[in-house]
Amino acid sequence: MYFLRWKVLVCIPCLLTGGTEIQTLNLVQALVDGGHEVTTVCYFEFSPDMVQRYEQAGSKVKLLSSDGTRPFGVWHTLTFLFKGLGRVVKSCCPDVVHVQYMAPGAIPIIILRLLGIKRIVATAHTAADIYLSLRLLHFVLRYILTAFQCITERAEKSFFGNSQMYKAEMKLTRHGNHFTIYNNLPPSISIANKEQRIGKVITIGVISRLEPIKGMDLVVPAFAKIHVKNPNTRLLVVGDGSLRPLMEQQKNDAGLNEVVKFAGVQPQEALQAYYDSIDILLMPSRSEGFGLTAIEGMARGCVVVAANTGGLPEVVSDGKVGLLHEPESSDSLAEKAIRLVNDRELLMTMKQNAIGHVARFSFAHYSELINNLYSKL
Repeated sequence: MYFLRWKVLVCIPCLLTGGTEIQTLNLVQALVDGGHEVTTVCYFEFSPDMVQRYEQAGSKVKLLSSDGTRPFGVWHTLTFLFKGLGRVVKSCCPDVVHVQYMAPGAIPIIILRLLGIKRIVATAHTAADIYLSLRLLHFVLRYILTAFQCITERAEKSFFGNSQMYKAEMKLTRHGNHFTIYNNLPPSISIANKEQRIGKVITIGVISRLEPIKGMDLVVPAFAKIHVKNPNTRLLVVGDGSLRPLMEQQKNDAGLNEVVKFAGVQPQEALQAYYDSIDILLMPSRSEGFGLTAIEGMARGCVVVAANTGGLPEVVSDGKVGLLHEPESSDSLAEKAIRLVNDRELLMTMKQNAIGHVARFSFAHYSELINNLYSKL
């Protein structure tokens, strides 16, 4: 039981439909469940649906840009953030601010300190390789931030050269604390029982934004190779994006119209049923901070074939709950999936292992750690 009840301001650049927004929503829910009063401020783009979901979780939502547009140029962006965050801080008087460390990165942290905020926590949703320099981050961690949370140990090592999982008994200093707390399953995805079945036709699937960074241009070519060797397979694509026309064309060119289905974008609440229909989940991402889709799929008994990049190797234990393929290679992606299709005993074993593996990513465990951290701020 935690007795400190804070007014918390959660800062995030966008409120759209990506993994970062979903995970930040889980943070909000954990804080609300812990008895904290939460306000979320979004700097730039937003969707009304996501705003509503944050409000339903118990957070007030403040939008710095009423129409979701970004200011042009560095000076205009700095002025926009300083004035906007100043208004929000004045209106809600937060005890703690929790910044989602994405572009524009450290700038909001410095602005918040100039506005008088003393307790600032940051969560990085990527590894350090997307930043040109870490000098500014190391400065704000040493002199401004109370704590810097990473979502995988691999990411934490990329920022600082070392890592540690956050534990309830950990003691915090005034500044400079960094650690890893894993992302968690959203409440809309429950952990399945281990009594899994594999039908005559094996369903291979993706649940993703159909964008280059997610490696979606590799999916249909890989499936074409799989289907040639294993006709009792089909492909289910859930999601939408700029690569959908290309993927549709790839499907047509390969003559796969009867075995490839595009389901489009689906609401979060509907995704569990789609995961349940998938045996092998493909994640050929070119960059992935954590891999929320991987743990969602594993919770429902999907065996994940993922690119060996970003946080995915930490989440998908290679050879135990899934398989890792060479990034950028549709041949390697197809090869790993074919191995599972050809060995149903291995596929079933990994399905069961995956369900057991995701207990460490439960919302209850995540909420316990977050509220323990907040009790020490």
